Amino acid sequence: MYRALATTVLVVHFAFLAYVILGGFVAWRWPKAFWPHLAAAAWGLAVVSVPLTCPLTYVEHWARRRAGETGVSRGFIDQYIEGVLYPERYTHLLQVMVGVLVVGSYVGVYVRYRNRRDTKRGTKEMSEPPATV
Repeated sequence: MYRALATTVLVVHFAFLAYVILGGFVAWRWPKAFWPHLAAAAWGLAVVSVPLTCPLTYVEHWARRRAGETGVSRGFIDQYIEGVLYPERYTHLLQVMVGVLVVGSYVGVYVRYRNRRDTKRGTKEMSEPPATV
């Protein structure tokens, strides 16, 4: 049971990481998704900038110890991403690229929001009768 919990937490962790990286693009379609993504991105930035342990990492390590496995001493990114999906020497470059991607998605959210607002305003102005003098 604890092994299944650890695996589930691992899957949730990968999903959260994908959301931090790509979730800003969800707000292009659903602008209200911007605020939850901003919170997730801020948490992601804090975890890589400040020595914080993500609660998901803590739960995964706890579940692995309860399942009789040796506890993992490294964090999620250090254990499953660095050196596995890319060489460790590219960590800083990838962090910068993720930051640019997230900021770029936010620029897209702003542009789409502004265009929608301007389109609605233009439609409203066209439907109003002309002012009489």
